[in-house]
Amino acid sequence: MLLWRQAPMAESREKKVILLVGGSGYLGLHLLEDLASPTCDCTLAYTYNSHPAPAELVDKLPNVLAFHLDLRSGEGLQEISKSLGTPDVLINCAAISVPRACEQEPEAAKAINVPTVLVQWLNDLGAAQPPFLIHLSTDQVYKGDKSFYEEKDETKPVNTYGETKVMAEKYIQSNYDHYAILRSSIIYGPQPFIPLPKTLPLQWIDGVLSSGSGADFFEDEYRCPVYVKDVVQAIKLLMEKHFCGMRPMYLLLNIGGPDRLSRAAMAETVAQVRGYDTKLVRRVSSQTAVNRGVVSPPDISMDVSKIVAELNMKMTDFATGVAMTLSSK
Repeated sequence: MLLWRQAPMAESREKKVILLVGGSGYLGLHLLEDLASPTCDCTLAYTYNSHPAPAELVDKLPNVLAFHLDLRSGEGLQEISKSLGTPDVLINCAAISVPRACEQEPEAAKAINVPTVLVQWLNDLGAAQPPFLIHLSTDQVYKGDKSFYEEKDETKPVNTYGETKVMAEKYIQSNYDHYAILRSSIIYGPQPFIPLPKTLPLQWIDGVLSSGSGADFFEDEYRCPVYVKDVVQAIKLLMEKHFCGMRPMYLLLNIGGPDRLSRAAMAETVAQVRGYDTKLVRRVSSQTAVNRGVVSPPDISMDVSKIVAELNMKMTDFATGVAMTLSSK
C-alpha cells in the first residue's frame, strides 16, 4: 500500500493510523508538518506533555488529533486506545535529549527515555499484526574512541543520556516484535512550521558569525550531523516498507549525514556558505572547556551505508544542508 498519494481518494477507504509520540519537539513538528499534508492518506495523531495542549499547534492542525501523555505513568494511553483503536505505526520521538539534563535527573531520564510503558501498551493491544514501532535513539550510545561506528559495534556510552538510550534499545529488542531503531546524530535544519522558542545550533552559529564577534568551537569532537528532512524522509520510507511488506522487521540503523565533522568544521562550513571570514571560527580543544556538566564522547561519527542501502536514499551533505537551512534568512 502507498501511503502518500498524488490525487484525492474515496473517503470510504480505510485510513492507516499513525501516532507520533513527542509531537511538539523539533523532529516531531517537522514530521507533523509533512504527514499532515493532503497527500498523506492517513489518520494522524500526536502526543504532548504540556498542560494544556500547545494552542498554536492545535489551531494550525485542526484535523490532527492531540492527546496528553505522561510517559512515566502511562496516563493518557487509555484515552488514545478509546479514540484511535490500534495504531498502525507509532513513531517515538519523545525523550529528555539534553545530556546535561539527564545527568542532573537520571531517574527522570530513564523513565522517559526507556519506552517501557509504550511497549507494554502496544503488546497489550493484542493486535494480530503488531503496530510498527519507529524509535529514535542516538549516536551517543557509542564510546567515541574510533571513527565511523557501525551498527554491529559495541555500545559503551560515557554519559547518562547514552546509557538510557542503550537501555531503551535493549528493552525494545527483548520485548517487541516489529521495530526500527534509528541511532541519530545531531539533527539540524530550519525552524519547524511552528518555530521553537530556543535558538537552534546552526542558526546560533550563523548569528555569532554574522555579528563579526566570532566564537570558540571544539576541533576534537566529531559527529555526522543529519539534515532534518532526511530524517523525515527515512521515517516515511520505513513506513512504506511496513505497509508494503506487513512482515515483522527488526531494524537497527545509524542515521547521520555523509560528513564527519568537528564543531569547528561545522562553523567553518557555515562561514563559507554565508560568506563570513572563517577566521571568526576560533579552533580550541574540548579539554580547555570549564566543567560542562557531562562527559562528551570525542568521536561518534557513524557509518551510514546500511540505512542508505536499506532505504535506497541519499543523505544531504552538510554544506548543502546549511545552504538550504539558512537560505531564507
